[in-house]
Amino acid sequence: MSETAPTRKSDLGVRTLSAIVMLAVAAAALWLGGVWLDGFIIIVAVACFAEFARLVLKAASGAPARLAGILAGAAYIGLAARILLGFDTGELLLVLGIVVATDIGAFFAGRTFGGPRIAPRISPSKTWAGLLGGMAPSAVWAAGAIHVLASLANSANPASHVLPFAIGGAMLAIVAQAGDFFESWLKRRAGVKDSSNLIPGHGGVFDRVDGLLAVALVAGLIMTFAP
Repeated sequence: MSETAPTRKSDLGVRTLSAIVMLAVAAAALWLGGVWLDGFIIIVAVACFAEFARLVLKAASGAPARLAGILAGAAYIGLAARILLGFDTGELLLVLGIVVATDIGAFFAGRTFGGPRIAPRISPSKTWAGLLGGMAPSAVWAAGAIHVLASLANSANPASHVLPFAIGGAMLAIVAQAGDFFESWLKRRAGVKDSSNLIPGHGGVFDRVDGLLAVALVAGLIMTFAP
């Protein structure tokens, strides 16, 4: 996801309604937890992989390149989904919040300040101002979330976690933007605007979770190997 040009008035109602429905479904899955949450993650991953494979078939030429791309996508999306399935509710909220904060901050900072673009040939709408605007709220969210989680866990000094997680949140915002760039590059190679038209006003599932996939992978590695 990215900071895009102002949405046309005719699309705003559709985009808003779709966003409300998506948030409601995701919130319900988180609230119910268990098999409902696992099923939701698996369904999203399968839909995302189907769209990824479609893009690869359009972007790559020749059977070997297409097969390699599809296998790489299966590994990329499958591993990210596996990591998300292993997260508890607090970890999921932390990671999801980072991605959402990055998207919102980048969108408004990009629209407000504009400025030099990061990689105009890949994603013309992305600016350095948008990247910094995404890093700031992501850092705030990560710091606040870990403070609350540490307090609920009766940590002796919950404030000691704030700075490391603020830095981590800012770094993961960069990772989220990298995931968005990767999908933008793949769509350009495929010659399409969206990964699909499954979600009215928003494109496809891959369009909505491109940053989350990358963040999940990196967050999973951090949580696995961090002391």
